[in-house]
Amino acid sequence: MADTSLTQAEADALLALDKRRVDGTQWDYPDFGGRITVPLASTDRRESFLLDLRRSRIDLAKCTYQNRGRQVVILARLDLGSAPHRNPDGAEIASPHLHLYREGFGDKWASPVPSDHFSSLGDTWLTLEDFMRFCNIVEPPFIRRGLFS
Repeated sequence: MADTSLTQAEADALLALDKRRVDGTQWDYPDFGGRITVPLASTDRRESFLLDLRRSRIDLAKCTYQNRGRQVVILARLDLGSAPHRNPDGAEIASPHLHLYREGFGDKWASPVPSDHFSSLGDTWLTLEDFMRFCNIVEPPFIRRGLFS
């Protein structure tokens, strides 16, 4: 089983690593209620990552984009159209919000989405592109847009 605890420096370094698709697979952007998990690797292929895309079955604007390292460690997760999130200190963070790994807490802390990285939160497709840039995916996977993406 993969170790789910990292130091903050390890998690920050993993998020900062340049990532690339592992092959030329054509992925379909998930339909409503769908999800895909896309394998990624660091450019030197020493580290493996996963890009998870999930969409709500009913709410068109509700989706989650997530980048994992070491198979199970959530390095970054962007929640769009979800309920507000309550942080361990009791602060409530409105949606959309961004979760980043925090040592000792994993992905339990959320913060407002930084507008300098995410410019079009109302457009899930453009937001996916922004999220991949935020996670340093320098050679993104081939993802085909669907009718509602």
